[in-house]
Amino acid sequence: MKRNKQIDVRRALALAGTFNFLCSCAAACLLPFLTLYFRQLGLTPAMTGIIIGTKHLISLVWSPAASLLAKHYNKRRVVINCCLVCSAAAALVLLFFPSTEVHISTCNMSDLSSGPTQSLGGDLIMSSIAPAVSSRSHSEINTAPVSHSAVTPPAQTLPHTKAAPVMTSRTGLKTHPQLTQENVSAVTVSDGAGESKISSSVTHHASSSTAALLRNKRSKEQEGGKKVEEEESSFDFLGSLKAMDPQHQLFFLVLITVSVWEVASAPLEWTADDGLYEYLDFADASDRYSSTGLWSLLGAACGVGGTGLLVSQLHCLIAGQTTRSAVHFYSYAGVSALALPAAACLPLYLNKKRDRANGLLKAMQLVRGSPRALLCAVTTLLVGVTNSAVENFLLWQMQDQGSSELHMGLTLALALLSQAAFPLLATRVSKLLSPGRVLAVGAATLGLQCLYYSFLWGPWAALPAQVFSCFSSGALWWAVRLQCEDVATPGAERSVRRVYSSLSLHLGSGLGSFAGGFVAQRFGLTWLFRGAAVGVMMWCVCLPLLQWKAPRQRRINYSRLLAADASEASDSESEQDRDWLEKAMEDDRSNNNNYGRRINR
Repeated sequence: MKRNKQIDVRRALALAGTFNFLCSCAAACLLPFLTLYFRQLGLTPAMTGIIIGTKHLISLVWSPAASLLAKHYNKRRVVINCCLVCSAAAALVLLFFPSTEVHISTCNMSDLSSGPTQSLGGDLIMSSIAPAVSSRSHSEINTAPVSHSAVTPPAQTLPHTKAAPVMTSRTGLKTHPQLTQENVSAVTVSDGAGESKISSSVTHHASSSTAALLRNKRSKEQEGGKKVEEEESSFDFLGSLKAMDPQHQLFFLVLITVSVWEVASAPLEWTADDGLYEYLDFADASDRYSSTGLWSLLGAACGVGGTGLLVSQLHCLIAGQTTRSAVHFYSYAGVSALALPAAACLPLYLNKKRDRANGLLKAMQLVRGSPRALLCAVTTLLVGVTNSAVENFLLWQMQDQGSSELHMGLTLALALLSQAAFPLLATRVSKLLSPGRVLAVGAATLGLQCLYYSFLWGPWAALPAQVFSCFSSGALWWAVRLQCEDVATPGAERSVRRVYSSLSLHLGSGLGSFAGGFVAQRFGLTWLFRGAAVGVMMWCVCLPLLQWKAPRQRRINYSRLLAADASEASDSESEQDRDWLEKAMEDDRSNNNNYGRRINR
C-alpha cells in the first residue's frame, strides 16, 4: 500500500506544477526590474553589468555543487525551504541602500524620458536657497522660470538679482553635501541686465570649503600619527571603502548583497528538479517531467505582468520612485512565502545509485565528441550573450522612451506567453525545417529583435517585437532539445540539456553582462543592441555552412527501428542503417532453405 501511495503521478505533477508556477512568479516579480532599480540608485551601466554578471557566474558554479551536497546529505527539502526564506530576506536588504541621486515624485510618466541620470544641481540649489529668499520682500526680487524635466508641479522660480549672494552662502552647501561641483556648474540664471552665472561663485565657495576640509584632515592625520596608520592597516577594506565616492561605495555594497542573495537562491531550482525527476523516474513516469516547464513560463508571465500593473496603479498613491520600486521586492518576498506550503508537500525521492556529478561530466564528453553538438553549444553560448543585453538593458531603453512599469510588464509577459505557445507550432515547423535550420532561424530572429530594440520610438514600441519570441527562444530551445536527444545516450538526455542551459543562461549571460555593461556605458544603449544583433546574425550566416561540413554521427536506436514500419524506416534511415535487419533475415531464410533441401535429399 505504501508503494501505491508513493506512485501518485497526477498528484506529484500537480504539486510540482504549482511549485514551479509560484517560484517563477516570485522571480519574475523582481528580477526583470532589478537592473532598472540599480539605475534608480544611480549605478552606471558598467556597474550594473558587473553585478548581474557576477550573479550569473555564482549560479553557474554554486547550483550544481549545492544540489550535489543536498543529495549527499539527504537535505533537499531543508535546502528548498531555506532558499525560499533566505533569498527573500537577502533581497529586502537592497531596500536599505540610499540612492546617490535625488528623484522627484511625479504622476506624468512621459517625463521619465529624460532618465534618472540627468543633472540635479538646479533642484538642490533651489531647495538650499528657499529659506534665505523667503525673508526678502517680493518687490525686490524678479523671478525667471527654471525648467527641469522631472518636475511636474507648477513651474518653480529662482530669484537672482539682489538675492544672488545669499544663494552662494556656505550654509546652503552644508545643508546639501551631495551637491557636487559638476552639478552646480550646470545651473545658470539670467536677469534683466544680463546673464549672471551662479556656478562661478558657488564653485569658488565649494573649492574654498573643500580646501579647508582637506587642511583639517591633514592636521588630524598628523596628530594621529602611528595610531591612525595601525587602524588603517587593520581595517584596510573598510578604510578604502570610506575613501571612495558615494557611487562606488553603493556599488560594492550592492555587489556583496546580490552575491549573498544568489548564494541563497541558486540551489533552489536544481535541488527541486532533481528530487522531482527521481520521484517520477521511480514511478516510471519520467517522460512526463517536461510538462512542468510550461507552468514555469505561465508563472513568469503572471508575475512580470501583474507586478507591472500593480506598480502602475500605485504610481500616484505612493510618493517616490524608489518607494514604488520597493513593491517589486515585497511582491517577490510575498510570493516566495506562498511557495513554502507547496515546497513542504513537494514529492521528492533520493536515488543514491544515480551519480549526477558523473552524469554531467559524461554529458560534456558527449557534447565535445559530436561536431554538430559543438556547433549547437556555440550557438547557445552566443544566444546567452545576446539575451543578456535584452534582459539587462531593454527596460532602460524603454524608460528612455517614456515607458512605465505597465508598458514594461505587459511587454515582457507577451514574450513569455509567445514562447510558451511554440509547442502548438512545433509539428508544422518540424515538417518544414530540420532541427539544425530551426536553430539558425531562432538565433537570427533574436538578432532581428535586438536590431528592432535599437530603434524604439515610444512607450508601446517594443510590444510588436515580443511576438517573435515564439521563434527566437521557443524554437531555439526546441531545436536544442532535439539535439540533446540525438547526441545523448539512454538516461543522459537531461544531463546534456543542463549543459546547454548552463552555457546559455549562466555562462553566456554572465560574459554578456560584463561586456554589455561596458559597451552601453561607452557607446550607449542603441549601439549595444545593434552590436549584439550584428554579432549573432553573422554567426547565423556561417552556421548552416558549418553544419553542412560537419560529419553527422548518428546513433542507431534499435527500439525505434524495430517499432517502425518499413515505409517510415525508408524515409528516416539511411540505406546502410535500414538494410542490416533485412539482410540478416534474408541470410536466415537462405540458411533454412538450404537446410531443408539437404533433408529432402
